[in-house]
Amino acid sequence: MGRQSLPDDGATDSGRSRRPHARRRSVALATMLVLAVAAGTGGAAQTGLLSFTGSCEDTAVELDLVASPDIAPAVREIADRAREDRVTSDGQCMDVHVSARENHQVAQEMATGGNDRGYEVWLPDSAIWAERAQGTGGGVPLTAAGNVAASPVALATLPPAGSRLGWPARTYTWAQLTASATATDDFRLGAADPARSATGLLALTSVARSAEAAGSKGDTTVAATARLLSRRVSATDARAARTLAGADSGVSAGDPTRNQAVFLSEQAAFAFNSDADVAAPKLALFYPTDVAPLLDYPYHLVDESRLSTDESRAATRFMALLAEPESRRTLDRSGFRAADATAGPRVVGTAGGRPPQRYAAAGRSEPLSPDALEETLGMWTITVQSARLTAVVDITGSMQTPVPGSGGRTRLDVTEASLRRTMDRFSPDDELGLSEFATGLDGGQDFRELVPTRPLGPAGKGGGAQRARLTKAFDELKTVPNGATGLYDTTLAVYEKARAGYVPGKLNALVLITDGTNDDRFSISRSALISGLKKLGDPRHPLPVIAIAVGTETDLEEIEQIAEATGGAGHQVADPSEIQGVILEAIVEIGRRAPADQD
Repeated sequence: MGRQSLPDDGATDSGRSRRPHARRRSVALATMLVLAVAAGTGGAAQTGLLSFTGSCEDTAVELDLVASPDIAPAVREIADRAREDRVTSDGQCMDVHVSARENHQVAQEMATGGNDRGYEVWLPDSAIWAERAQGTGGGVPLTAAGNVAASPVALATLPPAGSRLGWPARTYTWAQLTASATATDDFRLGAADPARSATGLLALTSVARSAEAAGSKGDTTVAATARLLSRRVSATDARAARTLAGADSGVSAGDPTRNQAVFLSEQAAFAFNSDADVAAPKLALFYPTDVAPLLDYPYHLVDESRLSTDESRAATRFMALLAEPESRRTLDRSGFRAADATAGPRVVGTAGGRPPQRYAAAGRSEPLSPDALEETLGMWTITVQSARLTAVVDITGSMQTPVPGSGGRTRLDVTEASLRRTMDRFSPDDELGLSEFATGLDGGQDFRELVPTRPLGPAGKGGGAQRARLTKAFDELKTVPNGATGLYDTTLAVYEKARAGYVPGKLNALVLITDGTNDDRFSISRSALISGLKKLGDPRHPLPVIAIAVGTETDLEEIEQIAEATGGAGHQVADPSEIQGVILEAIVEIGRRAPADQD
């Protein structure tokens, strides 16, 4: 499913390049030492003991800090004041340069091991981005030094829409609020892209967790919400706010391209309501009563081992400065809560909060788990970019091995159940096919196509015929006791078939599931397979292999080499029930880094 661009939708990069640093040395203990005296340092700064009496120009410690665009102006103001007041770290003035960059762009840059801009500190709006940057283990090292601010995620509505939902007297859970807001076609709900916005991802995951807590199917609810939002998505929180009806003077509230409600952070609503240039009615905020997600603005030192001692200590000193009373007042004036999520009435009132909305309890529940967030992101990726997947399952005798703790079910049983759950998460436009493999299955061929890859159609009773065909095929999967693992021949043949059936505009991929290594003595070699896969590759039409090794008997290096030859990745799971999560995670990663086809 594609997305519709809304007014003001687009991304900008307001960062700037800085000079490379001439000298770096390891200072692993510096952060701990400075944090240990941060409180005392803060007090000294307040009494003026750290003011530098001479010129700072020749001795100042320069730092580059890249921050989330929403908090960058306030942090820049604090940095400028520190420069003017000659606040010091270890007797040296601090010259902190603050630039704004979108969080998802920095996270992607970090994940690939790059830091071309040479910044020493990163201040995103959520810990989500640091987890994403470090998720694959190959990213730039980050050292967490605390949190600077907080802002709850809520639903912002224009007054007429808020009145229809009973604001402020009526309160809702996330699931109830979303159900009420999407009950009719004439209530236009929008959001920032969950793949590029922590606010959008936290809101969508909260809807799923809330639905599950109420006894509903969270994946069904989030899929329905994602499909609705995918038609009204914006790049950032600020752009989402500007899609509200009447956000510009002269814009009719009846304009169908404009939203009546959007998922926003409290700070974004504060900024919208404080903007004198915006002629729209002021927003009202609904604070759901259950999950209460929070933007937490973590402060990270970037690759601390490459910082000089002066840089590391100055970076930590600046973190302490951000917590001091005058800095807190600056952040408060910009609509940010303190790091512990407490907020004065001015922040909440300006943002649109009124009692009995539960704004005081926002952010005090258990944080959403990384697994839950990744699962939601997988669902979102599938929703906004329909998938075309062909699953190829090993049915050799070893797949009959019982899975510990599964009540006697075999690897093939659990694999089949995991694939069923994956199918249930896909939308009608998504395509899924199924093949099985073992030597000698179909004449001289090592694989057999059970269900051609086609659109699934609607779920549920009376749903699509493709789902029925796949369900029947899953039921009939059986192992071949004497079959060998014809991995190489199968992979190349199925990949050729998937390439021939490539559908532009969709996320095309091959899911290869095996619990063994290639043991077909008549097959092509691994090097011939890798060479063949690379020849079939087309950067304009990416077709990655998601290779999943079940159990410990597989050769992880082998499947990684196979997958990487196609731009995919190899994964190993001890329990086949993890296959569903691996597929969704892989889809997220593919959607994040692979270019869309260019037809």
